[in-house]
Amino acid sequence: MKALVLAGGSGTRLRPITHTSSKQLVPVANKPILFYGLEAIAAAGIREVGVIVGSTAAEIEAAVGDGSRFGLDITFIPQSEPLGLAHAVLIARDFLGDDDFVMYLGDNFVLDGITDVVDEFRKDRCDAHILLTRVPDPTAFGVAVVDAQGRVTALEEKPRRPRSDLAVAGVYLFGPRIHDAVRAITPSGRGELEITDALQWMVDQRLGVRSTVITGYWKDTGNVTDMLEVNRILLERQDRRIDGHVDDASEIIGRVRVEAGAHIRGSRIVGPAVIGAGSVVTDSYIGPSTSVAESCRITGSEIEYSIVLRDSSLEGVRRVEASLIGRNVQVSLAPRLPATHRLVIGDHGRVHLPA
Repeated sequence: MKALVLAGGSGTRLRPITHTSSKQLVPVANKPILFYGLEAIAAAGIREVGVIVGSTAAEIEAAVGDGSRFGLDITFIPQSEPLGLAHAVLIARDFLGDDDFVMYLGDNFVLDGITDVVDEFRKDRCDAHILLTRVPDPTAFGVAVVDAQGRVTALEEKPRRPRSDLAVAGVYLFGPRIHDAVRAITPSGRGELEITDALQWMVDQRLGVRSTVITGYWKDTGNVTDMLEVNRILLERQDRRIDGHVDDASEIIGRVRVEAGAHIRGSRIVGPAVIGAGSVVTDSYIGPSTSVAESCRITGSEIEYSIVLRDSSLEGVRRVEASLIGRNVQVSLAPRLPATHRLVIGDHGRVHLPA
């Protein structure tokens, strides 16, 4: 069995961060979101992985390398422009051959991994198997209708009037008949080859399309709110570990990870939180659900429920919450301007100015 990982999107919902960085490489709990997917694929016993790359190909390839760090054999597959998930399957035909494969969206996060559903697919040998999750607003997703046995009976992409609350999550498992499906469909109104249309074609052809409803945590990290939520979930699962230096004037509370080479001076850190290697926190407060990446400087500041990317600094800033701060960013207070009042007052006037 192979895997196809999609890492070619432009990440418009995460701009301006993604103007200069791939959305799949934005870190949560100080690890790129893409790496969690690759680790889940390796844990499921899959070794051959094709990675679809687009305009950020050089950055993705530099970060992932040949895949050996994950126990994987990586092949990069260029996509000239994002033309839909089914288009990714179409251009990966030579790599995939007639093998079964799992397709994993590189900016998605499945907390409990994919091992169970991969094992189920290997055992049942259906033509396709998709992960579903219940969402409050299905109009933003591909939506599936299933019967009592979990067989998919209908699918629709971003419907105005959803027929169920079951959204298609970013993990799909396919047999070789998916190649017939992606060749049979035409572009949607968005100009893309939709994977939901390919799945619907398989349903119409009476092929076996099954589903599993995720009971654990799943998130599409396509925007800042979701990115911060995944960061919080991951930090809550980490163990306390102090590999860096913490002075006697500092206080560390709860599940805090201070990585090697980091320095904490006269500060209070309340977990779950992580301070990256080489970062220095001085006279500051780092609150829960905060990830500070490598080589950052936090001085005389307060920050919580936030992600700070590498080589950035905060100085004299109170207070930062629910924020995503990019790489090599400097945040500081503007100089206080002298208070000035310009007055034109008539005879016998009385004016009361604040002290």
